[in-house]
Amino acid sequence: MTAPAPAAAPDHPRLAVGVLAFCGVVVAIMQTIVVPLLPHIPELTGATPAAASWLVTVTLLTGAVFTPVLGRVGDMYGKRRVLVASLGVLVVGSVLCAVSSHIGVLITGRALQGAAIAVVPLGISILRDELPPERVLSAVALMSSTMGIGAAVGLPVAAVVIENFEWHTMFWVSGAIGLLDILLVLRFVPESPIRSRGRFDALGALGLTAALVCLLLAVTQGGGWGWTSGRTLGLLASAVVIALVWGAYELRVRTPMVDLRVSARPAVLLTNIAALLIGFAFYANSLVTAQMVQEPKATGYGLGASLVVSGLCMLPGGVTMVALSPVSARISAKHGPKTSLALAAGIIAVGYVVRYFTSHSLWLIITGATVVAAGTAIAYSALPALVMRGVPVSETGAANGLNTLMRSVGQAFCSATVAAVLANMTFLAAGRPAPTLGAYQLVFLIAAGAALLALAVTLCLPAGRAGAGTVGRKRRSSGRVRALPIQEGA
Repeated sequence: MTAPAPAAAPDHPRLAVGVLAFCGVVVAIMQTIVVPLLPHIPELTGATPAAASWLVTVTLLTGAVFTPVLGRVGDMYGKRRVLVASLGVLVVGSVLCAVSSHIGVLITGRALQGAAIAVVPLGISILRDELPPERVLSAVALMSSTMGIGAAVGLPVAAVVIENFEWHTMFWVSGAIGLLDILLVLRFVPESPIRSRGRFDALGALGLTAALVCLLLAVTQGGGWGWTSGRTLGLLASAVVIALVWGAYELRVRTPMVDLRVSARPAVLLTNIAALLIGFAFYANSLVTAQMVQEPKATGYGLGASLVVSGLCMLPGGVTMVALSPVSARISAKHGPKTSLALAAGIIAVGYVVRYFTSHSLWLIITGATVVAAGTAIAYSALPALVMRGVPVSETGAANGLNTLMRSVGQAFCSATVAAVLANMTFLAAGRPAPTLGAYQLVFLIAAGAALLALAVTLCLPAGRAGAGTVGRKRRSSGRVRALPIQEGA
């Protein structure tokens, strides 16, 4: 790691934190903003339902691929620079979606929007580098929770726009907000002076991309193709082979795309496994809540709610996530991020138990969904602190990018699981097939199980110690640049 003279701390640190958090919310909203529109895409564009589904699938693919890659690029060439470029990609993608109704152009635009999710780990890395130690945990907690906040806010916002405006409007608005984000970042967010040495590992990035694309294509499309079809099994086999070859290459290269030796440390490996399980558990909440309350009353459990009402069911959870991010930071500061993550996993599991027994009342459904969101807020705030505790300061962007990737992989597996359960447990209601109440309850049990597994993994994390990781703004001591440690426990 090179260590040029550290830049001064931000002139307006609160504004820098607010700007980065706003950017995180915006890019997270992009992940879910088209979900309420999906049933109408075939009639609006002439595309098939299968093609329309790619408006969601492609953002998952590009987000998963570009997040660790751009995190590494940010470590090497400047985190703010790459963050601004990511926001620029979001603006371009939004404009493409705004000016066309052709499904191919829309999918391309959505792919560009998905790539911008790298803004979140890049923002976390900037905050670690630039803020004084006493402010890092709370700022990182807020930045990390924006992924859940955006997912909760995106559905009702999109529903309101679709109900009241021409559907291209939401893409024009997202493009304008993305441009505003760029201007705010350039004005209030400093560039980090921390850099990694070496050359960018292009072959490593290509191998990681190929393995992820094969894996996520198989997971997201396996339900439609058939889990035992040649395409699905071929992609899964290809993902395994490519991953093995890629791993062997990464262990030999001097400056790898992903430092597998660091990633294999128990503190990092177990945190990433927990991130995958938390991502799975959280995403079930987003996938089924709106659909469940929209089910017709003829099902015996559905509430026949409108698109807007179903979207608003997630809004209290988003507000709760904002409110709880500083609480999570205080828990992590006093008891350690391991304690925070364990508490969060337990809360998520409790939320799904509430959901299992309260599927007939709108307010109780909202209560259960909000409890899950509360646990997610604490978890998403604790995960970056655990990652930063176990990696060198020069690899923060790549490490947080990999952790975000694991959440995305968990979400992909959740999406496939939910789709399979709801499609295979159906009955006729008012002359049309609909998922049974038992199908939704099974989803809640599976998600609760994922949360309990995350709790078990978290309890296996090694106890932290001074010097286990570094966080915070650089300080000069005896003429050398150093960073301050995160400690586990009080």
